Amino acid sequence: MIEKAADTSAPVHDIIMNRWSGVSYDPDKPVSTDDLRAMAEAARWAPSCFGDQPWRVIFCSKSADEGAWQQAFDCLGEGNQPWCKHAPVLAIICADSQFSKNDKHNGWGAYDTGAAALSLCLQGVHLGLMTHQMAGFMPDKARTTFNIPARYQPMAMMTIGYQLPQDRLPEAFRERELKPRVRDPLGEHFFLGAWGKGF
Repeated sequence: MIEKAADTSAPVHDIIMNRWSGVSYDPDKPVSTDDLRAMAEAARWAPSCFGDQPWRVIFCSKSADEGAWQQAFDCLGEGNQPWCKHAPVLAIICADSQFSKNDKHNGWGAYDTGAAALSLCLQGVHLGLMTHQMAGFMPDKARTTFNIPARYQPMAMMTIGYQLPQDRLPEAFRERELKPRVRDPLGEHFFLGAWGKGF
């Protein structure tokens, strides 16, 4: 994987430093079911309000079920399809809008599902995989195609796979893959003791 370690103002764990969202996947390297299971396990142990575990993830592996993969691909926005076509796995991430214990509204389901999605991504880094989360998809089409119940909101789609080596990057994506990672200064988003008092 191309190393694009984050430029941080304090030391952070390598697994966080090395997670980034590339777009150039190796179409000849499928992701094993064991690796998908490990990523699902990492997500399963994410924190959630009342331990409700509101996340639901549909994995569509091209090598295991090409028909399901194609159905997921057809739910992607046009802007994402050109680079997603080589990703061996597409995943649909959904959040339960109700608590399972009493069916009351769960206002934290999306927040908790995001935590599970990040846990899944970090386990992927540990396994040498690359993930990329996307808002550019058609939630209603995904709901219909995969019979997602009304109480679950399709939140995002995700690609999972192995990155192409740098010498095989497609010209169309080379600049995007190699440009440095950038984030706003810490104090713009993280405060000490009062809103706007930058860390």
